[in-house]
Amino acid sequence: MEELVTALTPLDKRWLTEAVRLREEHAGPLEDQEANRRARQQGGDLATRIEARALWLAERDGMTTALRHWKQGARLALLALALLAVLSGAGLGLAALGDGQRPVNVFWALGSLLGLNLLLLLGWAVGFFFAGEQGATLGRLWLWLSERFARDAKAAQLAPALLVLLQRQRLNRWLLGLLVHGLWLLAMLAALGMLLALLATRRYGFVWETTLLAAEPFINLTQALGALPSLLGFGVPDETMIRASGATLPALDLARQAWASWLLGVVLVYGLLPRLVLAVLCLWHWRQGRTRLALDLNLPGYAALRDALMPRSERIGVQDAAPEALPRFEAGQLESGSSGALLVGLELDDQRPWPPLLPQGVTNAGVLDSRESRNKLLEQLGRFPPARLAIACDPHRSPDRGSLALLAELARNAGATRIWLLQAQPGEALDAARLGDWHEALDRLGLAHADTSPLTWLEHGHD
Repeated sequence: MEELVTALTPLDKRWLTEAVRLREEHAGPLEDQEANRRARQQGGDLATRIEARALWLAERDGMTTALRHWKQGARLALLALALLAVLSGAGLGLAALGDGQRPVNVFWALGSLLGLNLLLLLGWAVGFFFAGEQGATLGRLWLWLSERFARDAKAAQLAPALLVLLQRQRLNRWLLGLLVHGLWLLAMLAALGMLLALLATRRYGFVWETTLLAAEPFINLTQALGALPSLLGFGVPDETMIRASGATLPALDLARQAWASWLLGVVLVYGLLPRLVLAVLCLWHWRQGRTRLALDLNLPGYAALRDALMPRSERIGVQDAAPEALPRFEAGQLESGSSGALLVGLELDDQRPWPPLLPQGVTNAGVLDSRESRNKLLEQLGRFPPARLAIACDPHRSPDRGSLALLAELARNAGATRIWLLQAQPGEALDAARLGDWHEALDRLGLAHADTSPLTWLEHGHD
């Protein structure tokens, strides 16, 4: 699990933390006893512990895997949108010039190439400065496609969690802006590429037509639009060429080349370059803001974790160093070193004499018969895991789910673990079926078990 957490980016970790919070808000608190314990062991401030707790829960409940599926789906959705943008841009270029059988009306061609782009760019600017919802439609489409491609029911909270996380730093506008401008940049590149391909392989004539207007407005507009492209080396038709194009189809190759160069330059300068500049700007803001993302610890879902993850003794700075040698203790006073052997009983009744006579070096951890005793032992094992752990269980009791989960959790905090299925006391008889249930359940958990005393193994490490 630590390797998987290490592979996550800082954004992924905060994203999963928000997803866990939203899940708990909708479905209620998760079973987080071990997650809280691990977070306390890791240390750090409250935000660090909340994140550690959330990452452990996310890995346990499959949300980390769902995040990888969602990101794969997001990439597929982005690829689909990019392909659609390229095809749309190429279609614009083809529709603007046609098949070359008829002369091209330069202003109709320019309108079809730049009209929708400039209108949507204006709408984006208005939304950016006033509504703050620029790119929302395209963003919702991308999120919807991402969920469909992910095909993971556990990813339901990931998209809302991402939006909530980004809105705190207002990063959603930059991410959606990068998406919108990036797709339009692809579309205009495809349109420009189609124009170049068609103009290089077909002979086009260019005209402008009007019934109401004189020639001067078209001349002035053509020269004004061509002023910036001319700085980049693109040609601009002179006044004679423009007037001739309004009267009849020019036959001069020089005029054809001037109009073609003018059209390419106008599309590049007014269609492609603005999208390129805005995409780079959004990318820069996104990268800068992503490093400042942080959890809002004032949210109720996080504030409620303060007492569980930041015990009062830690908050006031009382943190004792671990002693070099830990004394032996009786039940209820567990202290175990980071090595050695430990014997603990699980819910043993008072009729059974306990503990047995222990060899030197084996510590008695008492009997776990309450939530407090279990939590205390887990806390201690987390700090000082024993090399060998034996857990005595009474096979008269049924192997319920809670007991088996506790056995597995205890075993994860020890070098080696054995389950001691105690034999019946004189005058009692074991239920063979129930004993078989114990064997089957422990085998499923992968825990070694026996009905003979493990004291020799605890003392020497072998039988």
